[in-house]
Amino acid sequence: MDIGLLGRRMDEAQRLMDQRDIDFLFVSPSSDLVYLFDYPAHTSERLALLILPRSGKPQLVVPTLERSRSAGRESLVDIHTWNETEQPVHVVRDLVRSVSHPTIGVSDQMWSVFLVRMLESIPDANFVSASPIMRELRMTKDAAELENLKRAAAMADAAWTEFATTASIAGMTEREAATALSQLRAKHGLEVTSIGICASGPNSANPHHSTGDRVIQQGDSVVFDFGGKYQHYTADVTRTVYIGEPDAEYRKVYNIVLQANQAALDAIRPGAACQDIDRAARKVITDAGYGEYFIHRVGHGLGLDGHEEPYLVEGNTLELKEGMVFSDEPGIYIAGKFGVRVEDAVVVTADGGIRINHCDRELTVMN
Repeated sequence: MDIGLLGRRMDEAQRLMDQRDIDFLFVSPSSDLVYLFDYPAHTSERLALLILPRSGKPQLVVPTLERSRSAGRESLVDIHTWNETEQPVHVVRDLVRSVSHPTIGVSDQMWSVFLVRMLESIPDANFVSASPIMRELRMTKDAAELENLKRAAAMADAAWTEFATTASIAGMTEREAATALSQLRAKHGLEVTSIGICASGPNSANPHHSTGDRVIQQGDSVVFDFGGKYQHYTADVTRTVYIGEPDAEYRKVYNIVLQANQAALDAIRPGAACQDIDRAARKVITDAGYGEYFIHRVGHGLGLDGHEEPYLVEGNTLELKEGMVFSDEPGIYIAGKFGVRVEDAVVVTADGGIRINHCDRELTVMN
């Protein structure tokens, strides 16, 4: 926990609040709270809340039984505890009374039940989304964040390399294969909370397939979408393998996806619009005659969350900046037959996009 870094982040948040005429920022347990305060709170029916005023010292409202979690942060915030017989929203109400008719920015990940209670308890407040502030703070990663993302990516790469070169998955269920890869992800240092996606045969044509008990067979395309966390930061990788000898159609489709992945990377530069990256990958796939089978955006931001801004999708004219990190994941999905996706994490630099995933992305045959 770097107290100086957290202080600077909250100072910057207050600067943005002042620009937008927001009196208070309410941040509940979430990735936003980790970013601003590195506070290991967990979501529950007990309210925990960081209250960041437009100026002055932040306030932290927590249940008495969780007071110890905030140890070491007293220099950053004033801490207010509430007991089991108290209404925590009344504590919150009293802390914002200094401003009449306050405008309060609310973290997007706050439970709605807490917001409803605050609407009742602070009826003169104007509640707005805190997303414009948190988006600006979090989209561009600092050096420490980039290092964590690169470490997470390297761990995922190492796990995949070991898996792809040593595992024999024909005859396994999707769940068994995904579990084997999960064990390697943990072995190489990632915090793993999900087995990820393993989609085989016709299931591979479903981009968000729920890993199940289908047995992987010869002639299957198998999509593995996996990752994990390092120091709260996310790895997200997809590799597609073939069981046995691929036929000509499969090789053609795989190569098109690979070319689209490269085209997206080549289009990345500071000042380019998010939609331009999607267009670059989509043009490759469309020109090859498979445009109708590319059914999702080309990428999403990566950081404390697996999906966060910026989103690389048609209609998003937001300009890329140095330090943004996002996925590059074009795919072709032919219902009833097979799907192919290749996904890497990419960082925007002054010279363009640089992959932070380096495991083999060429067509891989497994048994």
